[in-house]
Amino acid sequence: MRLTSPDRVVFPQQGWTKLDVAHHFVTVAEGCLRGVYGRPTMMKRYMKNVDQPPIYHKRAPAKTPFETAMIRFPSQRPGRMNVPRTEADILRLVQLGCLDLHPWPVRTENPDHPDELRLDFDPTPGYTFTDVKTAVMHSKDLLDELGLVGWPKTSGSRGVHVYIRIEPLWDFFQTRRAVLAFGRELERRRPNLITTKWWKEERRGIFVDYNQNARDKTVSSAYGVRPTGYVSAPVTWGELPDVEIEDFPMDRFGERYRAAGDLTAGIDDAPGRIDRLLEWAARDEAAGEGDAPWPPNYPKMPGEPPRVQPSKMVEENWQ
Repeated sequence: MRLTSPDRVVFPQQGWTKLDVAHHFVTVAEGCLRGVYGRPTMMKRYMKNVDQPPIYHKRAPAKTPFETAMIRFPSQRPGRMNVPRTEADILRLVQLGCLDLHPWPVRTENPDHPDELRLDFDPTPGYTFTDVKTAVMHSKDLLDELGLVGWPKTSGSRGVHVYIRIEPLWDFFQTRRAVLAFGRELERRRPNLITTKWWKEERRGIFVDYNQNARDKTVSSAYGVRPTGYVSAPVTWGELPDVEIEDFPMDRFGERYRAAGDLTAGIDDAPGRIDRLLEWAARDEAAGEGDAPWPPNYPKMPGEPPRVQPSKMVEENWQ
Protein backbone atom coordinates (compact mmCIF):
# COMPACT_ATOMS: atom_id res chain seq x y z
CA MET A 1 0.00 0.00 0.00
CA ARG A 2 1.08 3.58 -0.54
CA LEU A 3 2.39 5.62 2.41
CA THR A 4 2.08 9.36 1.92
CA SER A 5 4.55 11.86 3.44
CA PRO A 6 6.99 9.14 4.58
CA ASP A 7 9.61 11.74 5.56
CA ARG A 8 7.29 13.70 7.85
CA VAL A 9 8.80 13.81 11.35
CA VAL A 10 6.27 12.34 13.78
CA PHE A 11 8.51 12.27 16.87
CA PRO A 12 10.47 15.58 16.83
CA GLN A 13 12.55 14.75 19.90
CA GLN A 14 13.82 11.48 18.46
CA GLY A 15 13.69 12.49 14.80
CA TRP A 16 11.53 9.50 13.85
CA THR A 17 9.53 9.79 10.65
CA LYS A 18 6.23 8.36 9.49
CA LEU A 19 8.22 5.75 7.54
CA ASP A 20 10.01 4.74 10.77
CA VAL A 21 6.61 4.27 12.41
CA ALA A 22 5.44 2.18 9.46
CA HIS A 23 8.54 -0.03 9.70
CA HIS A 24 7.76 -0.68 13.37
CA PHE A 25 4.21 -1.78 12.58
CA VAL A 26 5.37 -3.98 9.70
CA THR A 27 7.63 -5.78 12.19
CA VAL A 28 4.94 -6.29 14.84
CA ALA A 29 1.96 -6.59 12.48
CA GLU A 30 0.98 -10.12 13.49
CA GLY A 31 0.94 -9.36 17.22
CA CYS A 32 -0.62 -5.94 16.75
CA LEU A 33 -3.44 -7.39 14.66
CA ARG A 34 -4.18 -9.94 17.39
CA GLY A 35 -5.13 -7.10 19.73
CA VAL A 36 -7.54 -5.36 17.33
CA TYR A 37 -8.77 -8.13 15.03
CA GLY A 38 -12.51 -7.96 14.51
CA ARG A 39 -12.93 -5.20 17.09
CA PRO A 40 -14.56 -1.78 16.60
CA THR A 41 -11.57 0.53 16.80
CA MET A 42 -11.35 4.23 17.54
CA MET A 43 -8.81 6.22 15.53
CA LYS A 44 -6.54 8.53 17.52
CA ARG A 45 -4.81 10.48 14.74
CA TYR A 46 -1.66 12.59 15.01
CA MET A 47 -2.03 14.73 11.91
CA LYS A 48 1.38 16.41 12.25
CA ASN A 49 3.47 15.15 15.15
CA VAL A 50 3.17 14.03 18.76
CA ASP A 51 3.75 17.57 20.01
CA GLN A 52 0.34 18.49 18.58
CA PRO A 53 -2.90 17.21 20.15
CA PRO A 54 -4.40 14.24 18.30
CA ILE A 55 -7.89 14.17 16.90
CA TYR A 56 -10.27 11.35 17.77
CA HIS A 57 -12.49 9.65 15.21
CA LYS A 58 -14.97 7.15 16.61
CA ARG A 59 -17.33 7.01 13.67
CA ALA A 60 -16.15 5.61 10.35
CA PRO A 61 -16.41 8.04 7.41
CA ALA A 62 -18.64 7.18 4.47
CA LYS A 63 -15.67 6.21 2.30
CA THR A 64 -13.58 4.11 4.66
CA PRO A 65 -11.09 1.45 3.55
CA PHE A 66 -12.03 -0.74 6.51
CA GLU A 67 -14.81 -3.15 7.27
CA THR A 68 -17.30 -1.43 9.56
CA ALA A 69 -19.64 -2.53 12.33
CA MET A 70 -22.73 -0.94 13.82
CA ILE A 71 -22.45 -0.24 17.55
CA ARG A 72 -24.24 1.83 20.15
CA PHE A 73 -22.48 4.50 22.17
CA PRO A 74 -23.29 5.11 25.88
CA SER A 75 -25.95 7.61 24.79
CA GLN A 76 -27.55 4.69 22.90
CA ARG A 77 -27.05 6.54 19.65
CA PRO A 78 -25.96 4.15 16.89
CA GLY A 79 -22.81 4.56 14.86
CA ARG A 80 -20.46 2.71 12.56
CA MET A 81 -16.85 2.07 13.57
CA ASN A 82 -13.87 0.79 11.64
CA VAL A 83 -12.92 -2.85 12.18
CA PRO A 84 -9.36 -3.99 11.35
CA ARG A 85 -9.15 -7.50 9.89
CA THR A 86 -5.78 -7.72 8.13
CA GLU A 87 -2.17 -6.73 8.63
CA ALA A 88 -2.68 -4.27 5.77
CA ASP A 89 -5.37 -2.62 7.91
CA ILE A 90 -2.72 -1.95 10.59
CA LEU A 91 -0.69 -0.05 7.99
CA ARG A 92 -3.81 1.79 6.84
CA LEU A 93 -4.23 3.05 10.40
CA VAL A 94 -0.61 4.23 10.37
CA GLN A 95 -1.22 5.97 7.06
CA LEU A 96 -4.09 7.85 8.73
CA GLY A 97 -1.83 9.05 11.56
CA CYS A 98 -2.55 6.43 14.24
CA LEU A 99 0.24 5.44 16.60
CA ASP A 100 -1.54 3.71 19.49
CA LEU A 101 -4.59 1.67 18.55
CA HIS A 102 -7.78 1.76 20.61
CA PRO A 103 -10.10 -1.22 20.12
CA TRP A 104 -13.28 -1.95 22.05
CA PRO A 105 -13.20 -5.11 24.24
CA VAL A 106 -15.79 -6.79 21.98
CA ARG A 107 -15.91 -8.56 18.63
CA THR A 108 -18.20 -7.19 15.94
CA GLU A 109 -20.16 -10.45 15.93
CA ASN A 110 -21.24 -9.78 19.53
CA PRO A 111 -20.86 -6.03 20.13
CA ASP A 112 -22.76 -5.84 23.43
CA HIS A 113 -20.87 -8.60 25.28
CA PRO A 114 -17.17 -8.03 26.00
CA ASP A 115 -14.76 -10.92 25.60
CA GLU A 116 -12.06 -9.13 27.58
CA LEU A 117 -11.55 -7.53 30.99
CA ARG A 118 -8.95 -4.76 31.16
CA LEU A 119 -7.09 -3.95 34.35
CA ASP A 120 -5.46 -0.53 34.14
CA PHE A 121 -2.96 0.27 36.92
CA ASP A 122 -1.85 3.91 37.22
CA PRO A 123 0.28 5.58 39.91
CA THR A 124 -0.98 8.58 41.85
CA PRO A 125 1.50 11.35 42.81
CA GLY A 126 4.28 10.08 45.05
CA TYR A 127 4.16 6.53 43.71
CA THR A 128 6.54 5.02 41.19
CA PHE A 129 6.54 2.49 38.39
CA THR A 130 8.06 0.04 40.85
CA ASP A 131 4.93 0.46 42.99
CA VAL A 132 2.79 -0.17 39.91
CA LYS A 133 4.62 -3.42 39.20
CA THR A 134 4.20 -4.52 42.81
CA ALA A 135 0.45 -3.90 42.60
CA VAL A 136 0.21 -5.79 39.32
CA MET A 137 2.05 -8.79 40.77
CA HIS A 138 -0.51 -8.87 43.61
CA SER A 139 -3.22 -8.93 40.95
CA LYS A 140 -1.71 -12.09 39.49
CA ASP A 141 -2.14 -13.85 42.83
CA LEU A 142 -5.81 -12.89 42.81
CA LEU A 143 -6.26 -13.92 39.18
CA ASP A 144 -4.72 -17.32 39.97
CA GLU A 145 -7.17 -17.67 42.84
CA LEU A 146 -10.05 -16.96 40.45
CA GLY A 147 -8.76 -19.30 37.75
CA LEU A 148 -8.33 -16.42 35.29
CA VAL A 149 -5.33 -15.87 33.00
CA GLY A 150 -3.85 -12.38 32.84
CA TRP A 151 -1.67 -11.01 30.03
CA PRO A 152 0.40 -8.02 31.24
CA LYS A 153 1.91 -5.26 29.15
CA THR A 154 3.42 -1.87 29.78
CA SER A 155 1.18 1.05 28.93
CA GLY A 156 4.04 2.89 27.23
CA SER A 157 3.44 5.77 29.62
CA ARG A 158 3.36 5.38 33.43
CA GLY A 159 1.31 2.27 34.08
CA VAL A 160 0.65 -1.38 33.30
CA HIS A 161 -2.34 -3.06 31.68
CA VAL A 162 -3.48 -6.62 32.26
CA TYR A 163 -5.88 -8.19 29.76
CA ILE A 164 -8.08 -11.17 30.66
CA ARG A 165 -10.01 -13.01 27.97
CA ILE A 166 -13.49 -14.10 29.07
CA GLU A 167 -16.44 -15.83 27.50
CA PRO A 168 -18.72 -13.19 25.88
CA LEU A 169 -21.70 -13.93 28.11
CA TRP A 170 -22.00 -10.71 30.12
CA ASP A 171 -22.81 -7.12 29.17
CA PHE A 172 -20.73 -3.99 29.76
CA PHE A 173 -22.43 -3.21 33.07
CA GLN A 174 -21.54 -6.65 34.41
CA THR A 175 -17.94 -6.70 33.17
CA ARG A 176 -17.28 -3.20 34.54
CA ARG A 177 -18.80 -4.25 37.86
CA ALA A 178 -16.63 -7.40 37.84
CA VAL A 179 -13.47 -5.31 37.46
CA LEU A 180 -14.65 -2.97 40.21
CA ALA A 181 -15.15 -5.99 42.50
CA PHE A 182 -11.68 -7.25 41.57
CA GLY A 183 -10.11 -3.87 42.33
CA ARG A 184 -11.93 -3.57 45.65
CA GLU A 185 -10.76 -7.01 46.71
CA LEU A 186 -7.17 -6.02 45.86
CA GLU A 187 -7.68 -2.80 47.80
CA ARG A 188 -8.86 -4.70 50.88
CA ARG A 189 -5.87 -7.01 50.73
CA ARG A 190 -3.31 -4.25 50.02
CA PRO A 191 -4.91 -1.10 51.46
CA ASN A 192 -1.64 0.81 51.70
CA LEU A 193 -0.85 0.31 48.02
CA ILE A 194 -4.00 -0.08 45.91
CA THR A 195 -7.02 2.20 45.50
CA THR A 196 -10.28 2.20 43.55
CA LYS A 197 -11.28 5.71 44.66
CA TRP A 198 -12.63 7.58 41.64
CA TRP A 199 -12.16 11.13 42.93
CA LYS A 200 -8.55 12.22 42.68
CA GLU A 201 -8.72 14.02 46.04
CA GLU A 202 -9.32 10.61 47.67
CA ARG A 203 -6.81 8.55 45.72
CA ARG A 204 -3.55 7.45 47.23
CA GLY A 205 -1.58 4.56 45.80
CA ILE A 206 -1.95 2.64 42.57
CA PHE A 207 -5.35 3.31 41.02
CA VAL A 208 -7.25 0.42 39.40
CA ASP A 209 -9.31 2.25 36.79
CA TYR A 210 -12.44 0.11 36.64
CA ASN A 211 -14.14 2.62 34.33
CA GLN A 212 -11.87 1.56 31.49
CA ASN A 213 -14.33 -1.31 31.16
CA ALA A 214 -17.35 0.89 30.49
CA ARG A 215 -18.88 0.91 27.03
CA ASP A 216 -16.88 3.04 24.58
CA LYS A 217 -13.80 3.28 26.85
CA THR A 218 -10.56 2.02 25.34
CA VAL A 219 -6.91 1.57 26.25
CA SER A 220 -3.90 1.42 23.96
CA SER A 221 -3.55 -2.10 22.57
CA ALA A 222 -0.40 -4.19 22.44
CA TYR A 223 2.52 -3.02 20.28
CA GLY A 224 1.12 0.46 19.69
CA VAL A 225 3.51 3.41 20.06
CA ARG A 226 2.64 6.02 22.66
CA PRO A 227 3.45 9.72 22.17
CA THR A 228 6.30 9.15 24.63
CA GLY A 229 8.04 7.13 21.91
CA TYR A 230 7.77 3.94 23.95
CA VAL A 231 5.90 0.86 22.83
CA SER A 232 3.03 -0.63 24.82
CA ALA A 233 4.94 -3.87 25.22
CA PRO A 234 3.62 -7.28 26.30
CA VAL A 235 5.85 -8.86 28.94
CA THR A 236 5.90 -12.16 30.77
CA TRP A 237 4.96 -12.36 34.44
CA GLY A 238 8.49 -13.52 35.16
CA GLU A 239 10.15 -10.45 33.66
CA LEU A 240 7.60 -7.86 34.80
CA PRO A 241 9.29 -7.03 38.14
CA ASP A 242 12.48 -6.01 36.31
CA VAL A 243 11.18 -4.13 33.26
CA GLU A 244 10.96 -0.37 32.85
CA ILE A 245 8.89 1.70 30.45
CA GLU A 246 12.14 2.98 28.93
CA ASP A 247 13.19 -0.56 27.95
CA PHE A 248 10.94 -0.43 24.89
CA PRO A 249 11.66 2.57 22.61
CA MET A 250 10.14 2.22 19.16
CA ASP A 251 13.43 2.37 17.26
CA ARG A 252 14.84 -0.68 19.10
CA PHE A 253 11.67 -2.66 19.61
CA GLY A 254 12.19 -4.80 16.52
CA GLU A 255 15.10 -6.51 18.28
CA ARG A 256 12.85 -7.32 21.23
CA TYR A 257 10.06 -8.64 19.01
CA ARG A 258 12.35 -10.85 16.95
CA ALA A 259 13.95 -12.28 20.10
CA ALA A 260 10.85 -12.77 22.27
CA GLY A 261 8.22 -13.30 19.58
CA ASP A 262 4.62 -12.26 20.03
CA LEU A 263 3.98 -12.58 23.76
CA THR A 264 0.23 -12.30 23.21
CA ALA A 265 0.10 -15.55 21.22
CA GLY A 266 -2.31 -17.87 22.98
CA ILE A 267 -4.38 -15.11 24.58
CA ASP A 268 -7.55 -16.35 22.84
CA ASP A 269 -7.11 -19.99 23.82
CA ALA A 270 -8.50 -20.03 27.37
CA PRO A 271 -11.37 -17.58 27.98
CA GLY A 272 -12.53 -17.52 31.59
CA ARG A 273 -15.71 -16.74 33.50
CA ILE A 274 -16.59 -13.90 35.87
CA ASP A 275 -19.27 -15.63 37.98
CA ARG A 276 -17.23 -15.37 41.17
CA LEU A 277 -16.40 -11.72 40.58
CA LEU A 278 -20.10 -10.97 40.21
CA GLU A 279 -20.72 -12.85 43.46
CA TRP A 280 -18.15 -10.55 45.08
CA ALA A 281 -19.96 -7.55 43.61
CA ALA A 282 -23.27 -8.76 45.10
CA ARG A 283 -21.53 -9.37 48.43
CA ASP A 284 -20.11 -5.85 48.40
CA GLU A 285 -23.48 -4.35 47.58
CA ALA A 286 -25.15 -6.30 50.40
CA ALA A 287 -22.52 -4.86 52.73
CA GLY A 288 -23.36 -1.32 51.61
CA GLU A 289 -20.63 -0.91 49.00
CA GLY A 290 -22.57 -0.62 45.76
CA ASP A 291 -21.67 0.92 42.45
CA ALA A 292 -18.92 3.53 42.08
CA PRO A 293 -18.99 6.75 40.02
CA TRP A 294 -19.02 6.61 36.24
CA PRO A 295 -17.18 9.06 33.97
CA PRO A 296 -18.89 12.45 33.79
CA ASN A 297 -19.98 12.15 30.13
CA TYR A 298 -22.03 9.00 30.78
CA PRO A 299 -25.76 8.96 31.53
CA LYS A 300 -26.62 8.62 35.20
CA MET A 301 -26.63 4.91 36.03
CA PRO A 302 -29.00 3.02 38.36
CA GLY A 303 -27.50 2.67 41.82
CA GLU A 304 -24.65 5.08 41.08
CA PRO A 305 -23.60 7.36 43.96
CA PRO A 306 -23.76 11.14 43.47
CA ARG A 307 -21.28 12.51 40.94
CA VAL A 308 -20.03 15.15 43.32
CA GLN A 309 -16.54 15.44 44.71
CA PRO A 310 -16.62 14.40 48.38
CA SER A 311 -15.20 17.76 49.51
CA LYS A 312 -17.90 19.65 47.61
CA MET A 313 -20.59 17.38 48.99
CA VAL A 314 -19.42 18.17 52.53
CA GLU A 315 -19.52 21.90 51.72
CA GLU A 316 -23.05 21.64 50.33
CA ASN A 317 -24.28 19.66 53.34
CA TRP A 318 -22.66 22.14 55.72
CA GLN A 319 -24.37 25.06 53.98
